[in-house]
Amino acid sequence: MMNNKYTQKIKEIINEMTLEEKVSLLSGKDFWSTKPIHRLHIDSLYLTDGPHGVRKQSTEADELSLQKSEASTCFPTACCSACSFDPNIMYEMGEAISREAKANNVSVVLGPGINIKRSPLCGRNFEYFSEDPYLAGKMASGWISGLEDNGIQSSLKHFAANNQETLRLVIDSVVDERALREIYLYAFEIAVKESKPSTVMCSYNSVNGTFASENKYLLTDILRDEWGFDGIVVSDWGAVNDRVKALKAGLDLQMPSTNGYDDKKVYEAIKENKLDEKILNKAVERLLYFTLYSMDNIYNNFTYNKEENHNTARKIAENSIVLLKNEDKILPAKKESKIAVIGEFAQKPRYQGNGSSLINAYKIDTAEEYFKENNLEFNYAKGYNSDSPEIDNALIEEAVNISKDKDLVIIFAGLINSYESEGFDRKHLNLPENHNYLIEEISKVNKNIVVVLSIGAPVLMPWVNKVKGIVNLYLAGEAAVSAAFNIIFGIVNPSGKLAETFPLSLEDNPSYKYFPGGNKAVEYRESIFVGYRYYDKTEKEVLFPFGYGLSYTTFKFSNLIVSDANTIAGLDNIHVVFDVKNTGDVFGCEVAQLYVSAPENNIFKAKRELKGFIKVFLEPNETKTVILKLNKRSFSFYNTETKKYEIESGIYTISVGNSSRNLPLNKNIEINAKSYYKKMIPSYFNFKDINIPDEDFEELMERKLKPINIKAVKPYNINNNLLDLMHEQIAKDFYNKLLSGLNNMFKDDKTDTKKMFESMILETPLRSLVTMSGGLINRNDIETLLNTLNS
Repeated sequence: MMNNKYTQKIKEIINEMTLEEKVSLLSGKDFWSTKPIHRLHIDSLYLTDGPHGVRKQSTEADELSLQKSEASTCFPTACCSACSFDPNIMYEMGEAISREAKANNVSVVLGPGINIKRSPLCGRNFEYFSEDPYLAGKMASGWISGLEDNGIQSSLKHFAANNQETLRLVIDSVVDERALREIYLYAFEIAVKESKPSTVMCSYNSVNGTFASENKYLLTDILRDEWGFDGIVVSDWGAVNDRVKALKAGLDLQMPSTNGYDDKKVYEAIKENKLDEKILNKAVERLLYFTLYSMDNIYNNFTYNKEENHNTARKIAENSIVLLKNEDKILPAKKESKIAVIGEFAQKPRYQGNGSSLINAYKIDTAEEYFKENNLEFNYAKGYNSDSPEIDNALIEEAVNISKDKDLVIIFAGLINSYESEGFDRKHLNLPENHNYLIEEISKVNKNIVVVLSIGAPVLMPWVNKVKGIVNLYLAGEAAVSAAFNIIFGIVNPSGKLAETFPLSLEDNPSYKYFPGGNKAVEYRESIFVGYRYYDKTEKEVLFPFGYGLSYTTFKFSNLIVSDANTIAGLDNIHVVFDVKNTGDVFGCEVAQLYVSAPENNIFKAKRELKGFIKVFLEPNETKTVILKLNKRSFSFYNTETKKYEIESGIYTISVGNSSRNLPLNKNIEINAKSYYKKMIPSYFNFKDINIPDEDFEELMERKLKPINIKAVKPYNINNNLLDLMHEQIAKDFYNKLLSGLNNMFKDDKTDTKKMFESMILETPLRSLVTMSGGLINRNDIETLLNTLNS
């Protein structure tokens, strides 16, 4: 990020600054802005939520009002766009978002989010890319480059091991070093090294006992010293536990404002010689670069074409939507068919997730508009109420009657906001009862059904064998419905591939026994066996595998050639060459996926791992030769003893295909490197299920385990949350008072946002409640509560 342009000016400014002025830059002016220093011509900058659009809070809105933001384009969410397997189209999204940021005088868009989908239950999975770190890192790099190449700064988040919403502000993620490096940090590493984001946002949680906000190992040793990051580290909103420790660890900017409370702690620590001012100066230097660069990239009176961005949102959705089933070639549909469109999501789409990323969409495409614009006829029935899981028999009966005589029934179904959201995790993988029942009842009177899913994460499909087509939109942005119909009618050939595995049951997921953990910690006992790394290792049957997606044409892979590597150094330049042919009669795109299988001797390994991919565009009967490159990292594991990535001797298999379960091309290569003799931990070898006893996980962690559940006892402190204290009547009364304030604040809420804040207020540590309550309480309220409880 940094260059020499501002070096001299920064030195001059720092020499002129008072200690108070330096310290003032360490935290926000308010909820969204940095502090100015007018005397030194340092402006205030505006940061705003992303990552699939610009969510700039309206000036008349309170801090917690997610519904009141400036109108902007809602692009497909990460769970959808990841399925494009196309970093170039992510670049287009970043580029388009940069235009909207410029028009709103926004300097930083908070995104992308690249936390790994450890469990399909995570309520915020819709905002993340994948269960695979290589794919997540590559997609994030495209988005970041598109934004930053156009003068707007990104904030790569949430660093690190933030893989659940339950107790996210206080939970300790207990993860072994190898899994941390290979799974949970690798996507961040790719994005930092390839696209150089201006900022990285630390997460709320602790990692192996230390809050991410004050974790020097993460923020300095790895992020800066190993990966070469030279931007600023910003806290997630309200994530800072101890401001002095955080500054020492490498956290530069604390958000939001604490009204000078934490700034004063830093000031006093320096005055009392508990903190070296050189540490402060280094942070100030980075913050000044960040500020000066942003000031040079403010675009007054900037305008953009809203309709053009809407079309870009549709294009991204069309390239990302996944065709999961197409029995009897029911799709593409014929326009002259008698068509029923069923489900309120067709007219009132669910196109994004709930929480801080909630976009006030510029426009929202609907089924009625699409059919009218294209001079098509259809019959519509609501089928269900989209804000409730309750079955409405009258709506079901209407939908069934309309569907009886139709050539094609298109049912829009999916998850509702109360089922998945930032702030809380799902409890199961089911669709709402009324959605499943609707599909079941219509299947009794018509077999020509296509289900169109609006979901943020995998779901169970008990009706999968009773419908002929399944189109997975995920949450595809404001143009989701028009993109879906362009796929359904064959105007666009589907090319999306699943960026995560759909299991047959929740119990099949490798984290099932350990998610979401206790009230203080969650143990990642499955280690590296996340997603397809587990399902493929155990050869467990799945509903749909990682990388899977159908097309209206067919493809053939052939002629695999792998260049020789006679030395370890030669592994940095391995070329994998193969042909892909469109063997059908329509234009189509295939995602060629390259996996590497490593030998498993004394070091446990996944069966295969994604190490390369490319989207290939082909006319009918056209063949293209593809070249993908591998390097040493493609064959490496993280050695926790040497603290380095290393290669084990043995036979490696390079496989190419179009999903982790369909790899027609395979070639073995032998690598002569090192042999590693490490005591084997039995539970991580040759297993059919993840069931890790304490002693094996302790050996993997190389330390004794601590309890994951700890009952709060007096004296209570600011790191307790209200959930810890609900056995105390005083705390219950305090919570009910907050709920009353929330009810008033969200009396007009139509998005179930209140449910998210109810969960957050219970789980937020008392130290952060003041800044995160939207003014419902102040610091004196917290001090009074603690004094009363402890007296």
